[in-house]
Amino acid sequence: MKPEIRKDFDSEAAKWDSNPGRVKLANDVAAAIVREVKLTKDMEALDFGCGTGLLTLKLQTLVKSITGVDSSRGMLGALQDKIELQALENVYTRFADFEKGEHAEGSYDLIVSSMTLHHVPDTLAVFKEWFNLLRTGGQVCFADLDAEDGSFHSDKTGVFHFGFDREPLKQLLHDAGFCDVRDTTATTMSREVAGQGIREFPVFLITATRRAGWL
Repeated sequence: MKPEIRKDFDSEAAKWDSNPGRVKLANDVAAAIVREVKLTKDMEALDFGCGTGLLTLKLQTLVKSITGVDSSRGMLGALQDKIELQALENVYTRFADFEKGEHAEGSYDLIVSSMTLHHVPDTLAVFKEWFNLLRTGGQVCFADLDAEDGSFHSDKTGVFHFGFDREPLKQLLHDAGFCDVRDTTATTMSREVAGQGIREFPVFLITATRRAGWL
């Protein structure tokens, strides 16, 4: 399954937050991150694939700073509007299109990401990107769908993975230079599926630490 057309997230930015399921997901993932990672006020964090910043803003009071990076200028614009409206001084936005070879910049203690990985073809490449952005001992904490049959997305444009099996994903993290890899179930998402009614889709949270001395 290799879709040729990328999803136009720019056109969806204005109405993105109006979906209560997305807001609940951000709340649940943020709560899971707080359970799994000791957040401190000296941490500089990055939200990879931040969208409109639903997760970003849930964490901003718990860290020194957080930067939202995304490949959609529309999504980043929506987050920037929130930053200005709330006069937030520790939240930043940065555009980077990873699939086109553009890399995020900076050095971070924590990288978070939610429901972004299934939109990126090369999972190992993303893990290596995260490794390079983290300081030694820094952590990555990301959420995505458990493996499913493709029913979650009615529109599969830009969907490269129908969720993930956790164990192979954890092995890829080891291959990219991470250690202390662990997983938990962050939440479940309810979704109406044509011909099947309401289905529940588990969402995992995987946490890993950047290994010291890894080349």
